[in-house]
Amino acid sequence: MEFKGKIENITRDLKGAYNLTITTESNISSLQELQEETLDVEVKKHREKRSLNANGLLWKMLGDIAAALNTDKWNVYLEMLKRYGTYTYICVKPDAVEGVKKQWRECEELGEIDINGQKAVQLLCYYGSSTYNTQEFSVLLDGVTSEMKEMGLMTPDEEKLERALEQWENQS
Repeated sequence: MEFKGKIENITRDLKGAYNLTITTESNISSLQELQEETLDVEVKKHREKRSLNANGLLWKMLGDIAAALNTDKWNVYLEMLKRYGTYTYICVKPDAVEGVKKQWRECEELGEIDINGQKAVQLLCYYGSSTYNTQEFSVLLDGVTSEMKEMGLMTPDEEKLERALEQWENQS
């Protein structure tokens, strides 16, 4: 079961075990049957699902660019991630490169390097927009808007863009 709540209290008993008190407005009565069971528990900061309006707007804009360039939306998306997205550098063993590339939206090989006498390949890996926070998504959306303007394409009006980002922010 997954639900939204807040940590109310953390204490430690005389045996060294931690007790965690969580308050929630969700109906969790079905958890009572698990009261004496050992559970796998995951606690993470709450994030609402991202706004479908903002995501839909991004993909509509990518589609407009793709149509103008006579290509597909996915290729435009990957290019926009390279220009305006978030990324990280990682180093992997040469035989792991292809496997790592399958795990990322976009990955570029930067070349071989030597780490403590062992060969490694340095990769530049781009995160998919589904992992973005409001600020990161805003940069991506602004970049795509800028690209559209440079191409002479009609962009969504500022009010629509601001509303989509506000919805995104309210859900982050």
